[in-house]
Amino acid sequence: MYSERLKFLRERIGLTQREVADIIGVKRGLYAQYETEYTIMPMKHLNTICNYFNVSLDYIFNFTDNKNYSHYKASIDTKISGLRLKEIRKENKLTQGKLAQSLSVALSLLSEYEHGNFLISTHVLYSVCKKFNISADYLLGKIDSPKYLK
Repeated sequence: MYSERLKFLRERIGLTQREVADIIGVKRGLYAQYETEYTIMPMKHLNTICNYFNVSLDYIFNFTDNKNYSHYKASIDTKISGLRLKEIRKENKLTQGKLAQSLSVALSLLSEYEHGNFLISTHVLYSVCKKFNISADYLLGKIDSPKYLK
């Protein structure tokens, strides 16, 4: 999902795992688990890394080779991401139940995402983007276009 790009970015500027761990506020051992994908990195940490290295989530997820977008917002907007998730679900004529089932999440959690009450988890974000060919940055409200990945 993101391990190769994380390691590449870190090594490209000569940072250690400990230094990146300090940037996101975790222990080095936990960051090492993130970098190897032994543990999935929470979106808030992934967003911090993207902002630090000035790259998009789409780049980190290996959806594109373009490192960033113009008019890129540093923060994630859970209200916008909820509306966009709902829009994508409806465009694909899916009920919340069907989408929740296909993503292996509880219907109540999907509802919380759509209402903007919770930040979409990394694995759900990645799954939705892959399934519907949607930009992660678009879905999270960090950019307004492009909506679809090329």
